[in-house]
Amino acid sequence: MVSFGGLAQKLLGSANDRVVKRFQSRIRAIAALEDEMAALSDAALIAKTDEFKALLAGGKSVDDILVPAFAVVREAGKRVLGMRHFDVQMIGGMVLNSGAIAEMRTGEGKTLVATLAVYLNALEGKGVHVVTVNDYLASRDAEWMGRIYRFLGLTVGIVVHGLTDEERRAAYQCDVTYATNNELGFDYLRDNMKYEREQMVQRGHHYAIVDEVDSILIDEARTPLIISGPLDDRSDLYKTIDGFIPKLDKADYELDEKQRTVTFTEDGTEKLERLLEAAGHLHGSSLYDIENVAIVHHVNNALKAHTLFQRDKDYIVRGDEIVLIDEFTGRMMPGRRYSEGLHQALEAKEGVTVQPENQTFASITFQNYFRMYKKLSGMTGTAQTEAAEFGDIYGLDVIEIPTNLPIQRIDEDDEVYRTFDEKFRAISKEIQAAAARGQPILVGTTSIEKSELLADLLRRDGVKDFQVLNARYHEQEAYIVSQAGVPGAVTIATNMAGRGTDIQLGGNAEMRIERELADMPEGPDRTAKEEAIKADVKRLKAAALEAGGLYVLATERHESRRIDNQLRGRSGRQGDPGRSKFYLSLQDDLMRIFGSDRMDSMLTKLGLKEGEAIIHPWINKALEKAQKKVEARNFDIRKNLLKYDDVMNDQRRVIFDQRIEVMDAEDLGETVAGMREETIEALVARHIPEKAYPEQWSTEELKLEVEEILNLDLPIPEWAAEEGIDETDVRERIIQAADAAASEKAERFGPEVTTYVQRSIVLQTLDALWREHLVNLDHLRSVIGFRGYAQRDPLNEYKSEAFELFQAMLGNLRERATSQLMRVELVQPDEQVMPQAPAVEGHHLDPDTGYDEMGGGFYPTSALGQPANRSTLDPSRPETWGRVGRNEPCPCGSGKKFKHCHGAFV
Repeated sequence: MVSFGGLAQKLLGSANDRVVKRFQSRIRAIAALEDEMAALSDAALIAKTDEFKALLAGGKSVDDILVPAFAVVREAGKRVLGMRHFDVQMIGGMVLNSGAIAEMRTGEGKTLVATLAVYLNALEGKGVHVVTVNDYLASRDAEWMGRIYRFLGLTVGIVVHGLTDEERRAAYQCDVTYATNNELGFDYLRDNMKYEREQMVQRGHHYAIVDEVDSILIDEARTPLIISGPLDDRSDLYKTIDGFIPKLDKADYELDEKQRTVTFTEDGTEKLERLLEAAGHLHGSSLYDIENVAIVHHVNNALKAHTLFQRDKDYIVRGDEIVLIDEFTGRMMPGRRYSEGLHQALEAKEGVTVQPENQTFASITFQNYFRMYKKLSGMTGTAQTEAAEFGDIYGLDVIEIPTNLPIQRIDEDDEVYRTFDEKFRAISKEIQAAAARGQPILVGTTSIEKSELLADLLRRDGVKDFQVLNARYHEQEAYIVSQAGVPGAVTIATNMAGRGTDIQLGGNAEMRIERELADMPEGPDRTAKEEAIKADVKRLKAAALEAGGLYVLATERHESRRIDNQLRGRSGRQGDPGRSKFYLSLQDDLMRIFGSDRMDSMLTKLGLKEGEAIIHPWINKALEKAQKKVEARNFDIRKNLLKYDDVMNDQRRVIFDQRIEVMDAEDLGETVAGMREETIEALVARHIPEKAYPEQWSTEELKLEVEEILNLDLPIPEWAAEEGIDETDVRERIIQAADAAASEKAERFGPEVTTYVQRSIVLQTLDALWREHLVNLDHLRSVIGFRGYAQRDPLNEYKSEAFELFQAMLGNLRERATSQLMRVELVQPDEQVMPQAPAVEGHHLDPDTGYDEMGGGFYPTSALGQPANRSTLDPSRPETWGRVGRNEPCPCGSGKKFKHCHGAFV
């Protein structure tokens, strides 16, 4: 019996089919222009770019010129790359242009698809960002696809790790900029720590296309980007506490693998208290006394390090450091560190040097960074399983693009064994059988440890010719992946998310030529060798096809169906035959967590013998349900975290917008006067209650505070004794005195120096208070959950208290900045005590090399005005110097720059 919904879908097609169908008329219109474009000379084709720009300047939209622009890109692709966009790739380009996610199977040419939407939107001149998962892909694609853009007259930039600010600024000024998600996020944070607008490198967030969009916007969005600086060294304490954990028994703590949490039991707490007391680290009698908050934090991290984190799965030890492993890609992330002392706990556990903890200076989540773009789109091979999250968090629809050729891959039912050993023995036999018949095989594992376990097993079984692709060898990963389709090749890979290189049957001729003929000069000999390699690849492809195409063998199910699908999707590219199968055991993490004990006893009763597997579609469905549960839970966690981050994001945007306003302002006098007035109003309100009699006023305290904050000695008690005076009169007199003092100082400094001083002090004060505020929000976030026990919504409580903290921070900003501005003087600094810019350090996460230490200064570098007439200059009389540039030699003859001598301010 067919349901009404099923009948409607058969008659009308799915919603996805209807969206794809809408693009058909434009596909035909682009095809109709193909001959016309082919007839144009190179110069005439290039001239189309200026023609399109003129149309946009005249009021047309990018959608209005889509058809001719796509036709131009198709023709440019043929001329420059020898690649013609298929019709399904044109559909992908239209989906990207519409601000949605194009789900395209592996091998369908996503990299080429992006050129259509990138070119079209770059014509607006506001910059298009193409976001990739690592530096290799950013560099490769910028060079490879950049040939189309450069041919058509557009500029192409690339932002990768290690560039200077000048190089970054130039890259962002280009029409098209290729960059990794981490570099984009960190450049945004760093820009909002700069002290002059000219020092900022980004120019806005107009349009972005995110490659491997699921990896970047979901997997990597679990943790924020953080710029931080080091705190005091507490390495000895970490080592001491780490020594206590092995002395605990399993009964001393409760471990929940499913939720990834661990807590001390009552007995465990008592035992730990005795150990801490003996070591002299316990204040009072209880671990949970207020004085021991820091110690509790340390012992909890030490326990997590020993119970929740496994060596060679979550991290590896390389030299004298702990290197984290990305659970989704299997890549090393050197330099990336867990926050709040957890990384130090891992370092103490493994006996490597414990690095100092860091304080957060600035942070942002990928969700909130990418939501700043006016238009956002993405592409990947696997997005449908996360369509709800893309829609909910980013407002992005997922459109499945048809394949150019029908898929011929055979996806077999899972094989389930009782134990790890039985499963791995079966996998070894299957690998040997596939290799013997010349079928290339890709073996997917979930961790480095399991990759190496399988590699050892294969060596014992006599299999020597195989490649292991995991975090330890990721430098060679592109080449290893490219040759994984050679007949009989065995490639063991730790997850395949975001590898970015196709597995072509027979191997990749271009990459072989690049590697094998790297040192051979151009000429007849090289040409002959190239042809020989191409012929060899063609022969190998025919052999691989004959053997059944690429065989994807997975050794375990991942928590996410999407990661499984990424692995499976490596086989059967462009209509090639292929095969995929998952080998599981009841001891696998997913099976174990979801109650495999009952299944084990049932299979034993049914007489399942050692080495035998159970194969049934019902098991696939049961596993899919388990994966859906995990995915839903992970989505809820990310969504909940985002709700809290949204609170901070609203505040972050206010602060960053204020910084830009301060940097852009030519004259800050009005702003500073407003801050000064509000500070005085708050001072008076604290000491003179509304409608109170003068004898009830705290005039002595007000006098002291005015002196402390405003640097003014005023006779406030005498004013209070005057007949008929009220708090308004007192406030106005203080404001007048403060304004007069500020005006006098501004006259002495001159307008240029005054503005410079005001800008520097306001920005430095704002930054210092923002950092304190971030720490306060972190502390608030860590305890707000307990409000739930009082039947109060933690999120609402967090919003309310975060707002109060923010208001208090703005009040502190007004008071601190006013106080410094009222006291600042230009002085000749002492030789030994030069004013130094406070160092800013941060962990910079590069996709391949992880976070990198970075530093920056607070002194702006622009000149303050024109030099004076040198003929009237007297080195001993500053009033004759006129306007001196900040970076010019000081006219006093000291040999130092003016900003480090008479131009310094304290």
